[in-house]
Amino acid sequence: MLKFLKQVGDYTKEAIQAAKYIGQGLSVTFDHMQRRPITVQYPYEKLIPSERFRGRIHFEFDKCISCEVCVRVCPINLPVVDWEFNKETKKKKLNHYSIDFGVCIFCGNCVEYCPTNCLSMTEEYELCTYDRHELNFDNVAMGRLPANVTQNPMVTPLRELVYLPQGVMDPHGLPDGSNRAGKLPAEILEEAEAK
Repeated sequence: MLKFLKQVGDYTKEAIQAAKYIGQGLSVTFDHMQRRPITVQYPYEKLIPSERFRGRIHFEFDKCISCEVCVRVCPINLPVVDWEFNKETKKKKLNHYSIDFGVCIFCGNCVEYCPTNCLSMTEEYELCTYDRHELNFDNVAMGRLPANVTQNPMVTPLRELVYLPQGVMDPHGLPDGSNRAGKLPAEILEEAEAK
């Protein structure tokens, strides 16, 4: 009889524990149901990256002294620096510089430790291609400045998430009557059809 009561007690404890876990999972689900949507309509709306965003690296060929500090501080020895020694001036002459952004982890060490500041991080994050070999940028491709999101007339630059009140970045705990910073896609379509 005691064995049976012990089994019933163990079963009851396990059932209570399972109900507790289910309750925790449902609380997360219900919390997400109360949030507002924060979807960015990507090709037509783009978030402006923060000030210290680590995007594609910009390279200035004229400033580089071929010291190879960037190669030494890179965790994966990524930058390829091709130089030759000029005996007349007794200085290194840079021939070629390249970085494969398909392998780069965008840690920013090369930019941080460059003694001549010839490397800098840009806000460019759209590096998609059909061939991974196109991500191997040489000094000419890295020398191009990226297009600025705010200057493109086809794109709406967003400093904040569209469907949240102005100045709010966290979708939790919003009052029910708070105004949004933007319009829902259905509202935009209604306005377009009315015109």
